[in-house]
Amino acid sequence: MTVCNKLVVVFLFTFISVNVTCQEKASSITETHTKKKKSKKYKLPKIDLNHWSVTTPELNSKGKATTIEPPEILNYATNNRLIPYMYNDSIKGTLVFYAYPSNATTANTKYSRSELREQMEPGNNNVNWTFKQGGKMKGTLKVDEVSKNDKGKYHKVIIMQIHGRLTNEQRDLIGQKDNNAPPILKIYWQDGKIRVKTKVLKKLDATYQEMLHEDAWGDDEGYTFDDKVGHRKFTLEVKVSEGKMVIVLNGHNYKVYEGVHMEKWGIFENYFKAGNYFQSRDEGAYAKVHYYKLKVSH
Repeated sequence: MTVCNKLVVVFLFTFISVNVTCQEKASSITETHTKKKKSKKYKLPKIDLNHWSVTTPELNSKGKATTIEPPEILNYATNNRLIPYMYNDSIKGTLVFYAYPSNATTANTKYSRSELREQMEPGNNNVNWTFKQGGKMKGTLKVDEVSKNDKGKYHKVIIMQIHGRLTNEQRDLIGQKDNNAPPILKIYWQDGKIRVKTKVLKKLDATYQEMLHEDAWGDDEGYTFDDKVGHRKFTLEVKVSEGKMVIVLNGHNYKVYEGVHMEKWGIFENYFKAGNYFQSRDEGAYAKVHYYKLKVSH
């Protein structure tokens, strides 16, 4: 074999070896990439629904808003009645609450909702808490989609509440047909900002029995946090103790309520609410609120 032929053989052997090695590496990279793709996990919201019921915009058999309690609510991901209004976004890792104007409203309101209601004892609305007992609710969320009115302004959405409730004895004392009492706290998403509304007692010398009536309480002027959250993720915390209520936005913006009105409110029981209480009856209007985390403690 000539020197020239030897060089050709060596070159061909080297080329084949390098090509095989490259193919093996490429195959290995492809397999690894495929495995990574297959092992990708879906994200789920960090919310324990064992102590929540939910009300949706769907009419039930009695012509009222549909409410689903524990343990049925725990199967929301496969419940056909809930899937349109309360479902997982496994990409964002959120629990989505979808609401629009419907005929499925609750007492004393014209608006519909897809909203959670705290149940300290699962399935029982008669066990609640007072300001003296205290409570804390913390959520991480974002208002992902909101429709606009004919003037180009976003519709309002209530994203958190503390609602008052009469005991059975209080209800009977004033001759009311239900246990409904005013909400001491409503937190709105409004034009991309967080706005807080609370109640004030109209007559500070009102008697115990007079204070139990809803019309004894009026709305305050409201407070809007300076920071604009827009459609971004943010954190809200509500902390309640005897005679005091604190709302915290993103860990550093505070609004504190204390004094005579908070002290007088101590006669009521309360429960937390969270989700999408949509504040419009406009045709075609809707909102989607995403909750990443939600936790309550007492």
